[in-house]
Amino acid sequence: MIPVWLLDVDGVVNAFRAGWYTGPRLVQVYSAADDYLYRIRYEPRVLEMIRRVHEGGLAEVTWCSTWCGDATALEQGLGLPELPRAFASTAAGEAACQAKAAAARRVIASGRRLVWTDDVEIAHHAGECGTWTADGRALVVAPNESRGLRPRDLRRIEEFLVRPDLS
Repeated sequence: MIPVWLLDVDGVVNAFRAGWYTGPRLVQVYSAADDYLYRIRYEPRVLEMIRRVHEGGLAEVTWCSTWCGDATALEQGLGLPELPRAFASTAAGEAACQAKAAAARRVIASGRRLVWTDDVEIAHHAGECGTWTADGRALVVAPNESRGLRPRDLRRIEEFLVRPDLS
């Protein structure tokens, strides 16, 4: 069973200082849920890895974000393939926190290994995540929300994904 990568958007892919060695790329994505055109700042190499990991079968990359309800627009704007959604409806605030944690618990309960990248929610569930990471079932990455995923984060994710399942 391939691992699941639960992928948040804001603070992970979309970050104010997302560019690594140059400024971030920009795209505008319309959110029907908010009836608003958002500016997404991203590092192209992050998107390249997401695409490579998903299409190469290293992990099932799954949106786990307040963007789940608008994921199609996000995929089109960022040039990503259609990815599964951790939850179907638009969630925000405490509802999003609980929906994200429930998605992570489902992956762990299924016996699949988990990569969870989220700038906020991982800290809210640190005790539970600590148990999963201690026994090798999960890798959790909580990037700085203004910088998003960095090269070191992507190396850690790839190393975890290519490591043989220890179960």
